[in-house]
This record gives sequence, C-alpha cells and structure tokens, in this order.
Amino acid sequence: MARRRTLTTALAVATVFSIAACGGNSGNSSSDKSSSGGGNASGKIGVILPDTTSSPRWESADRPKLEEAFKKAGVKYDIQNAQNDAQKMQTIAQQMITGGVTVLAIVNLDSASGAAIEQQAKKQGVSTIDYDRLTLGGSADYYVSYDNAQVGKLQGEGLQKCLGDKAANIAYLNGSPDDNNATLFSEGAHSVLDKVANYKKVAEQAVPKWDAVQAQTIFEQLYTQAGGNIQGVYAANDTLANAAIQTLKRNNQKVPVTGQDAAVVGLQNILSGDQCMTVWKPADGEAKALSDVAIALLKGDTPKTTGTVKDTEGNRDVKAILLDPISVTKDNLADSISKGAQSVADVCTGDYAAMCASAGIK
Repeated sequence: MARRRTLTTALAVATVFSIAACGGNSGNSSSDKSSSGGGNASGKIGVILPDTTSSPRWESADRPKLEEAFKKAGVKYDIQNAQNDAQKMQTIAQQMITGGVTVLAIVNLDSASGAAIEQQAKKQGVSTIDYDRLTLGGSADYYVSYDNAQVGKLQGEGLQKCLGDKAANIAYLNGSPDDNNATLFSEGAHSVLDKVANYKKVAEQAVPKWDAVQAQTIFEQLYTQAGGNIQGVYAANDTLANAAIQTLKRNNQKVPVTGQDAAVVGLQNILSGDQCMTVWKPADGEAKALSDVAIALLKGDTPKTTGTVKDTEGNRDVKAILLDPISVTKDNLADSISKGAQSVADVCTGDYAAMCASAGIK
C-alpha cells in the first residue's frame, strides 16, 4: 500500500508539472522582490515554506529573517507558502522555475512530492536545497537544518529531568509520519527515555500533518486507552504539546510535557507549569544558514558545510549545514526571551504578566 501511494503521488506530481509547464508562470507571486544591487549574482532565489498551521515560526520568523538577508545581499527572491497543500507546492515550484528561479529551497510536505519537485528543478538546471526537512529519495544539493536527532535527545533529557527516577507511564505524541524530522525527534527521545528502567511507554501515535485538531483527538484516545494513568507526555512540538495539555486540564491532571519551537503558547505553558520544556531552534540562525547557501549558489560559489547526512531512501550522502538546538525550561526562559525566542509583549499578556514578573522576565 505504501508503494502504491508513492506511485500515485508521483503520477499526480508529474501531471501538475506538465500542466504548469504548459500554462507558464501565472504571475501571482506577491512576494517576488527584485534589486539592482545583486553584484555578481544572477537569477533568483525561490523559497517555498510548508504551511501556517504546524508551527507559527514559518511566517512569523523564517520569512522575515530570509527577506532581511536577501534584501541585504541585494538579490532577487521569491518566498511563498504552500499552505499545507502538496499540489499547491508543486505548482508554485514550477511557476518559480519558469519564472527564472535558479536556486530553489523547499520545506517538503512529504518526501514523494518533494523529490518530484527537486527532480524537475534538476532537469532545468536549478540548484535545490532542503530546508529544515530532509527529502528522502530527493536530489537536493544541500540540506540546511538543526540537528534533529539532537532535538529529540534534548526533549528526552528534559522529560527525564522533570520526571526524575520515579516510575512513570509515558505517552508519545509524535509529529507527522511523512516528515523525516519527526522520525529523528522520536528516535532521539527514545534513545534517552528507553534506557530508564522505571519508565514505561503506554501509548504512541503520530499526528498527520502536525495538525492540532487531530492531535487533540488522538491524545484523548491515547489518554482513554491508558485509563488516564499517564505521568509524562513526549510531544514533538509546542502545537502538539498544547493539544495534550488541553486534554490533561479537562481531566484535572498536570504532568510533564515536552515541546519544540519555543512558540508563544509553549513558553506560556512553561510559565504556568503545564509544560516541562521546549526546544528553541533560533530562526535567525537557520534562516542565515539557508540564505548563505542560497546566495553562494546564486553567485556560483561553493557553500561551506558542516558535514553530510544520510538519505537512507536515496542511499546517498547530502552535504549539510546542521545547527545546534537549545533546550528551554523555566530556569532559562527569561534568558531565552531576552535573546529573541519570542517578544515579552507576545508572551507576557493577560494572566501571564504576573507569571513573567515572577520569572524575572521584563
């Protein structure tokens, strides 16, 4: 069945590319920016972000940081969002390619559609970059991300610190099954938590497309199956963590819950004691790494890398730039906010204002 779905996706992708190629560029790229200050650069950089729902970071952090970097470098660029629609991402990619993009970075929605986009770009001589998520079976020239296995390890270590050595039943709320990062997060967390003899996994399920509504339904089912006997929750990001927390609150229960992205809701949940920790992956660091690689490729230079990562499906090593994530708990929350995790104005609203004051956040 998995093979059949992959073939179906690939055929759908090919159809979209064929239609888009015949139709040409629709010209509806509102994010297209041009500059005469491009120096030795020619062509244009295209970036396709995945959605606006799995995490607020894509539009609130990544887009503005990328725009800032590209403007500063004086290069032409086009940044668009696929709104969690693989077919839309394919159409955007083809429009960008026919519109003169010579470097294309994508945050894939799934590896099958991402690989098809990269294959088409390669045929047109366009350099490709996997941003944040590695496209398994793809052909990206470079991969820019945080060390996602380390993200999972930090989550596991954070949950272990909050739980201590006492016996604990743990429920795992993993990210989307078609996101390779989610697999790495889970593996990293398990590498820590599975070694603790007093911990027992009582439930584990992935959340399709990182969807908050599905996450709440799924966690309610896991909670019921476990008879409410859960002492810790591994949640892959802050959106999923908040979904689990809502169920716990309705059952008058508060247990350690992990997260990721240092989203406003995640930091607020840490302030209130409803969330144990989150992992901060500074967007300025990742966006800078991506912009450095994209601009170098645009200018015909060779980007600097930190090593390689293995594409297990494509059986190849992908040149990579991997950054170090940061664990955020109540102990370093104030410092993280002061360094730009989120603004004080966004976090310290309403009932959280007093909590911020008590935590030394000004």
